[in-house]
Amino acid sequence: MQKPKQVILILTDTQRTDMLGCYGNTAMRTPCLDALSRQAVRFEKAYTCQPVCGPARSAIFTGIWPHSNGSWANNMALGDNIKTIGQRLRDQGLHCGYVGKWHLDGSDYFGLGRCPDGWDPQYWYDMRCYLEELSESDRLRSRDIMTNNQPNLSSEFTYAHRCSDRAINFLRQHAGKDFFLVVSYDEPHHPSLCPQPFSQMYKDYQWPSTANCADTLEHKPEHQRVWASSVSHEKGDAATDQQLMAYYLGCNSFVDHQIGRVLTAVQQHASDALLIYTSDHGDALHSHKITNKGPVAYDEVARVPLIIRWPQHAPGNVVCRHPVSHIGLSATILDAFDLPVPQDMDGQSMLPTIRDPSIAGNREVFIEFGRYEVDHDGFGGFQPMRAVCDGRHKLVINLLSSDELYDLESDACELVNLIESPAYRSIRDQLHNRLLDWMNSTRDPFRGYYWERRAWRTDARAATWEYTGMTRQRENEQYEPRQLDYATGLPMVKAVRPK
Repeated sequence: MQKPKQVILILTDTQRTDMLGCYGNTAMRTPCLDALSRQAVRFEKAYTCQPVCGPARSAIFTGIWPHSNGSWANNMALGDNIKTIGQRLRDQGLHCGYVGKWHLDGSDYFGLGRCPDGWDPQYWYDMRCYLEELSESDRLRSRDIMTNNQPNLSSEFTYAHRCSDRAINFLRQHAGKDFFLVVSYDEPHHPSLCPQPFSQMYKDYQWPSTANCADTLEHKPEHQRVWASSVSHEKGDAATDQQLMAYYLGCNSFVDHQIGRVLTAVQQHASDALLIYTSDHGDALHSHKITNKGPVAYDEVARVPLIIRWPQHAPGNVVCRHPVSHIGLSATILDAFDLPVPQDMDGQSMLPTIRDPSIAGNREVFIEFGRYEVDHDGFGGFQPMRAVCDGRHKLVINLLSSDELYDLESDACELVNLIESPAYRSIRDQLHNRLLDWMNSTRDPFRGYYWERRAWRTDARAATWEYTGMTRQRENEQYEPRQLDYATGLPMVKAVRPK
C-alpha cells in the first residue's frame, strides 16, 4: 500500500536563529525544536526574502518575489493573478489546511477572518477569527504584553494554544490521507503572551551583548543612523526593557512548547510527513543600535532558522551550511508531491539539498525591502533595498542612501563596511552584476539605471532612459493564456528578453 503524501509547514513570527538552543544559544529553552533538529537537516544560512511579516510570507506561500507578487509591504494584498501554494495544490486534488496568521489579504494586521481560495474553511483561523472569539475586555488583554503579569493568564487563552488545537485536530482527522498543512503562529511576536512558568522563565536573564551592539554606524547608511537615533529616543528604563525582553523570550519558549504539542500529533498521525519549520524574519535586538526589523540585511534580522525533517528521505542531525532562501519553499512543497514547478515561480526545489545537504542548491540568495507598514506611516517610509549573499560575502544596495559590503567569514558581526575597499572590488562588482541580473530576470518593477550607477561602481554604464532594454513577461499558463508580445501581437517565444 502506497504511503500518503503529507507536508507540514510550521511558521513562527520574529524568531532569530540564536533564540533556539540548537543554533548555539544554550540558555534558550527550546527542547521541542532542539529535538526536531536532531532528527532533521538544520540550515545554518537560511534567509528570508524580505525581513518584515507580510512580504516574507508572500514569498513563502507563492514562490514569487514580493516585488512581483504585489505584497511588497505589509497590508498589501497579493495580485489577483498570483496563485498561492494552497490554490496550486488544491487544483491538483490535494487537501490544504491553513491554521494561523496569514497577513496577505491587504487588510489590517489581523486579517479579514475569511478563508482565502485554496484552503479548507473548516480549519481557517486567522487572527481576526481569534479576536472575534473574545469579549472586548479580553481583546484588550490579548494585545497588552503586561497581561503576562496576570496570574490567571492561561495557555488556553493564547492564540498559539488555539492554533495548536486546530492543527492537532486536522492531523487527527486526516491521518492516512494526502494533505498539506500550515501552522502559522504569531508568537513570539509582540504582545508575546505566555502563561507561567514561561512568563517568569527569563526574568533574570541578560541577552548577550555582541560586538555589533556597540556599532558606531560610521561608514554605514544614513537611514540606519536615523533609525538608531529613534531607538535611543524611545528607550525606556532598564527594568522595563528587561521585563519586556523576558516576556519575549518566555513567549519564545512557550511557542516551542506549543510546537511540541503539534509535533507529538505529527508523530501519531503523520510520522512520515515532510516537516518544515522556519520563521518569517528575526529582530535586531539592539545590534547595530537598532531594534525590530526593517530595511537592513544584517543576519540578526534577515537570517532565519530552518529545520527540515523527512523520514526515509533526508538524513537526521545534519547541518547544511550552503545558503538557502524562503523563495524555494513553495517549489520544494510542489516537488515533494511530485508536481512540476511552474514557470512563473522564482524559487527552485530544495529537495536535492534536503536529501543530500552537501549539495549546494543556490549560488547565492537575495533579500529585498520596500517599506514597512503596520496601519500607519513610519518605520522610515519608503526604503528600497536589494541585497545578495553568496554565503560569505553580502552586498547591500540601499537606493536612497549608501551601500554596504561585508565579509561574513572575517567579520561575522558585520561591523566593517568594505564597499570602498580596493581589495574587495572584484568580489563586490561580481555580486553587483548578479544582483542586477536577478532584478532583470525576476521582473523587478523598481529596476533601473540608478541601481547600477552607484558612486563606487566606476565602470557603470551611462544613464539611459531605456537602461538594459530587458523585459520579462509572466509565464502563468496554468491559469491564464500565454502572454502576447507587444511588438507582434503573437504569443511570446521567450519571457525574459531584450525589448
